[in-house]
Amino acid sequence: MYPAPFNYHRPENLQAAIALLSKFGDDASIMAGGQSLIPMLKMRIGDMAELVDIGHLPGLNHIEQRGDTLHIGALATHADIAASETASVIPLLAECGGGIADRQVRNMGTIGGGVSVADPSGDWPTGLRAVDARLVLTGPGGARTVSISDFILDSYTTCLNDAELVTEIQIALPPAGSSSAYVAFKRAAPAYPTASAGIALTLDGNTCTAVRIALGSAAPVAVVSEEAEAQLLGKEINRERLESAAKTIVAGTEPPPDARGSSAFKRAMLQKLVVEAGQRAVARCRGEKVSGGHRYA
Repeated sequence: MYPAPFNYHRPENLQAAIALLSKFGDDASIMAGGQSLIPMLKMRIGDMAELVDIGHLPGLNHIEQRGDTLHIGALATHADIAASETASVIPLLAECGGGIADRQVRNMGTIGGGVSVADPSGDWPTGLRAVDARLVLTGPGGARTVSISDFILDSYTTCLNDAELVTEIQIALPPAGSSSAYVAFKRAAPAYPTASAGIALTLDGNTCTAVRIALGSAAPVAVVSEEAEAQLLGKEINRERLESAAKTIVAGTEPPPDARGSSAFKRAMLQKLVVEAGQRAVARCRGEKVSGGHRYA
């Protein structure tokens, strides 16, 4: 199907983009890499009278460390992040970005676009929740910073105000003895995950001193569980404890049945993915070089 007619705008800088969004209001749609928006255009989902292309705005594709924080520009592509030596301090980022769809999508799609869509099956909303990322949102009134948990309100719903857009993702650099992992189960590379899990943790010797687990494709927003994390905190992490924590967090999920699988199937996969990601992260905390990626049907 061909898209409905629309007006195309390509602002030269961030201020011009915000001005266009302010001018057109609800008639405006933002395109970064276009890997989510273009399919929607072709299917004529929603009204897109004014298309504002921000994909070439300067100064928004950086990946750099400043002090104790990793800063990633909203226009950094999935491929850029997966290949970044700077971002490799948080292994979850490479596994998340490097497993999205195929090479073409990874080279075009951006982290800002991926998180702004707020798709509950998307990789970035889950992965960034596991590392408690913060997002810089910029609009007519300037910039503000919000946590990823406050940014995504519901399926495909964010806290973005009128004429506001994501300009940067910020992640605190983990302390010594820390690492992370992300794994998703997919029918095929181009498909969205059937289930996904991200975990970030810190070990002091063999004892877990900090942990965050996040599940995707499990509810309208990424699922976390303080109860599940409490089962690991202050203890040595082994397979038995990971399996127990996995059962606890998965008990609070509501995965919708669809063409990718039944709710029961998705819960079973989520439990397995938590254990796999947890074992990988623990090994990395101990200095082991462990590679990993998505799982395919």
